[in-house]
Amino acid sequence: MVEREARFTGASSAGDLGPALTALREHLGELQLPQIAHGRRAIILFEGPQGASKKFALKQLAAAFDPCHVGVYPTAYDRREANEGHWLARFWRQLPVAGNTTIFFRSWYRRVLDDRVLGRTAEESINRVFDEINEFEAQQRDYGTLLVKLYFDVSADVQEQRLAQRRQNRWRTRVAVDDFIRADDPAYQHALTELRSNTDTRWSPWRTIDGDDEQQAALAALEAIADAWSKAMPAEPPQLVSAPRVA
Repeated sequence: MVEREARFTGASSAGDLGPALTALREHLGELQLPQIAHGRRAIILFEGPQGASKKFALKQLAAAFDPCHVGVYPTAYDRREANEGHWLARFWRQLPVAGNTTIFFRSWYRRVLDDRVLGRTAEESINRVFDEINEFEAQQRDYGTLLVKLYFDVSADVQEQRLAQRRQNRWRTRVAVDDFIRADDPAYQHALTELRSNTDTRWSPWRTIDGDDEQQAALAALEAIADAWSKAMPAEPPQLVSAPRVA
């Protein structure tokens, strides 16, 4: 582990992140093996505004893990949500089974970020939503599920440059004008400050990723995930139960 960490750091400082990302992907693939063998569950959240390098980091992570044991679920605003009962219901249905990882590309935090800024979440319900989120995440912790929450930050200038480039490609998914939120929007920053103060708990802390540089962001995100896996996953193979001898 020490040798691998040295390789990551050395490649980063030299400015050539390709070898570091390759080594880190291999390391994550190795860390997934004890998770699968011991039947441990894990959840990873990718949060942050549009253009914050989330998708590039997700592609790197997807290339690291065994796809047979990973599910990726993008979260968008759903007008049908009210017909499905509790607002967390659609996330309950996507929780990982033993040995698997669920990656939420955006998550239940949309309700107190984008949806709040766009007026889709009533202000009088915000405190209750925070309580329900913390209870939900504590339940996952109590059930033995590893939860890694990554928030990708980005400067407004870099965000605008990236979204302008996307708009030039007609095959790229376009964000509706009414749904676009600038990273430096005061209402968004206020919502983000309250999110961090209310949900940065000891059982599920936030890890902030600087998304201005895509490769650096991917490296930081994968390092955070590898660190969490190293601490949470058993280091030894599971003990096999021998069949009883017949006298």
